[in-house]
Amino acid sequence: MNIRPFLLTTALACTAFTGLAQANDTTATSKAVPYQYGMPLHVAKVVSLTEPPTLDCKVITADMKYIDNNGKPAEISYRKLSDTCSEQN
Repeated sequence: MNIRPFLLTTALACTAFTGLAQANDTTATSKAVPYQYGMPLHVAKVVSLTEPPTLDCKVITADMKYIDNNGKPAEISYRKLSDTCSEQN
């Protein structure tokens, strides 16, 4: 029994799966630009505001999708206190 074709096939399969995993990872490569103090936004219309769910009152990174003054969609991320903070005493 020749093991060389089996090892070659296994190596190619692992390489293919690694490539697919990197190509499907959309959470790591967000097109949201981090907000910096004083940055002009030129927001014409807010499309959505999202933040990760949490039960703790803490600082989180939220995202805002909006339409700018030129009619182009844009996305920005910013730091804020979670909504849980407003519900706690």
